[in-house]
Amino acid sequence: MPAIPPSLWRLARGAVVLPLAALLSGCDWVVLNPSGDIAQQQAHLVIVATALMLLIIVPVMVLTVAFAWRYRSSNTAATYAPEWHHSTKLELVIWSAPLMIIIALGSITWVTTHTLDPYRPLSRIDAARPLPAGTKPLEVQVVALDWKWLFIYPEQKIATVNDLVLPVDRPVQFRLTASSVMNSFYVPALAGQIYAMPGMETKLHAVLNRMGSFQGFSAQYSGAGFSKMRFVTRGVSAGDFDAWAAGIRKGADALDRTAYLKLEQPSEKEPVRHFANVDPALFDAAVNLCVRPGKMCVNQMMAIDAEGGTGRAGQFNLAALTYDKFGREQVLPVLPGRQPSGAQLFVNANAYCAGKGPLKEAPPQQPASRTLSLAAPASSPVS
Repeated sequence: MPAIPPSLWRLARGAVVLPLAALLSGCDWVVLNPSGDIAQQQAHLVIVATALMLLIIVPVMVLTVAFAWRYRSSNTAATYAPEWHHSTKLELVIWSAPLMIIIALGSITWVTTHTLDPYRPLSRIDAARPLPAGTKPLEVQVVALDWKWLFIYPEQKIATVNDLVLPVDRPVQFRLTASSVMNSFYVPALAGQIYAMPGMETKLHAVLNRMGSFQGFSAQYSGAGFSKMRFVTRGVSAGDFDAWAAGIRKGADALDRTAYLKLEQPSEKEPVRHFANVDPALFDAAVNLCVRPGKMCVNQMMAIDAEGGTGRAGQFNLAALTYDKFGREQVLPVLPGRQPSGAQLFVNANAYCAGKGPLKEAPPQQPASRTLSLAAPASSPVS
């Protein structure tokens, strides 16, 4: 058989490598080459874990081919031992190598899992710079709406929709919640994903070390507009960030509770919007599902439950506890001549939570039919 010319070998290699290179050229390596220290540490963990696993996977794949080739039926020179069933040396190799890899992988994962806990405040800016003592992180309050992202900067007293701007090399503390269904906040260049859920708050600490624009999106399916639930994360210098915030404060749009309830309604492909003035209690109200007037907040309900509940008297508060983003909350009828739940008492949630006593005498019933309405203040049983 004639030898294959070297030029033909090079041509064959090129025919195989070039299509692969063309396919990989469209890949975004941001997960393995991020711009934030937390994401960088996570990428390092992925690489180390993959390398440790390949220490077993690659030899197994090579030995599978080698054994199949050596002990093929046509190789009469190979030792034929049909009754062979055990080798102590082989057992030691087979079990000791994976065991050591599992121990190493488990140790590394344990340490990095606690180090990269999203609730844990940062201790460094990057691998070469520890966090200076007394550094105050930038707080960003995040609300996952349908289908857009609301970012509130309480220190700057501004808010944005689908526009996240962060100063480079300054720690950021994200406080996250959602208005209706669960979402997942994910900026691959910044840090790992963290869930945003209605009725509760989650946290994420991170830092951005490079200037530029990076993609952010929801990594949890949340309905029809999910695919368009994206935003741009911009890393800027500290001076540019202050100038950007000052420019927004000059605007006229305000984000109070009425504006939030309108913004909360489902919409797709929401453009970037800025708000110059924000209700300071808005985020806490969004977390506790009581932005709409007359709603009892979740933390108030939990405080009542922590005191042992309210028994039958608490039925007057049922309508104020129900929540529906479209305004379809439950309303309980109050029939003429009959007290709801047969009691003359109702719960004043605000007074209860303030330690002023849980019960208050109800006003006398009117003969006309009335309903327990969500539009009424939480301290009033009827509207």
